[in-house]
Amino acid sequence: MSFEALMLPHLDAAHNLAKWLLRNEEDACDVVQEAYLRAFKSFSGFHGSNGRAWLLTIVRNTSYTLLKKNRGADLTTTFDEEIHASGDESLSPATILEHSEDTELIRQAMDELPVEFREILTLRHQEDLSYKEIADIGQIPPGTVMSRLARARAKLKECLAARISKEKRSAPFSGPDALFTLPSSPNSHLC
Repeated sequence: MSFEALMLPHLDAAHNLAKWLLRNEEDACDVVQEAYLRAFKSFSGFHGSNGRAWLLTIVRNTSYTLLKKNRGADLTTTFDEEIHASGDESLSPATILEHSEDTELIRQAMDELPVEFREILTLRHQEDLSYKEIADIGQIPPGTVMSRLARARAKLKECLAARISKEKRSAPFSGPDALFTLPSSPNSHLC
């Protein structure tokens, strides 16, 4: 099978991952271009069955290289007991991420997350990759994928709850029903 036939269908997934990791459209485009060039040069050595996972691994590695080079970003997240000890499990971040009508709220909350959390949420919930595929891409054990995904969901839920709570506190009061009224404009943002 040709490079074009195997790799070009994954261009959107590659761009999506790079954009969420880097938080910059121009950098994401540059990384995707560099990743495709690297993939093309190495294609003769590709003997796997999952071209998507192979390409996204290259995109991930290229993104992290750029982050380290240009931004000196802290690419690690320390264990925080408060993230794991969430008492309210009524609304999962996955449900919010998949069904929310306010994509700007989610985008802003995702932007607050550490890069490793943005990465794992993007791969699982936007690219719909399996734990095994994510483990292959991230070069980490599947158990780490599951625990990191749980921490990422909890942190996203925390960020979303804080943004929603902040919006409720800053909303102008115009009578008793004002506390229960959401903005009616589709362009209104909760953040």
